Amino acid sequence: MRIAFYPGSFDPMTNGHIDVLTQSMALCDELVIGIGVHPGKTPMFSFDERASMIDHVVRSEFPDRIANVSVVSFQGLVIEAAADAGATVLVRGLRDGTDLDYEMQMAGMNRAMAPGITTVFAPAFPQSRHITATLVRQIARMGGDVSPFVPVVVQKALAARIP
Repeated sequence: MRIAFYPGSFDPMTNGHIDVLTQSMALCDELVIGIGVHPGKTPMFSFDERASMIDHVVRSEFPDRIANVSVVSFQGLVIEAAADAGATVLVRGLRDGTDLDYEMQMAGMNRAMAPGITTVFAPAFPQSRHITATLVRQIARMGGDVSPFVPVVVQKALAARIP
């Protein structure tokens, strides 16, 4: 059974994340979504809230794969979290050339530390290439419409969080 690990902050989950999730599920039998928890950062949503939104999206968008997708938290190195999950594939999303340059360096370092885990890049679809969680949070905080960028469950969570 091929296990893939898809890490990120998912604060909040965006349509870009869903694009990568879709591609990831085509590569593996089981997908572990790793939510990075950094003790020095204060996310907008707690781990439990982010995990709940991801679960909701998977249940509604990919009901036939829900049994094959799990969500975990991790601190520290992504490659160690992937190894702990039993993954042989690490999935990283790419929006543009800047992402590629950074991710290629990370893939090389990760391969040196864990040769049994292969990094696979999932290119963003054109309609979601511009979406970042940071921009979504900024738009929401400034009263803008985030509906083109996030699933409905995230839109509702943002509306409830930001007066």
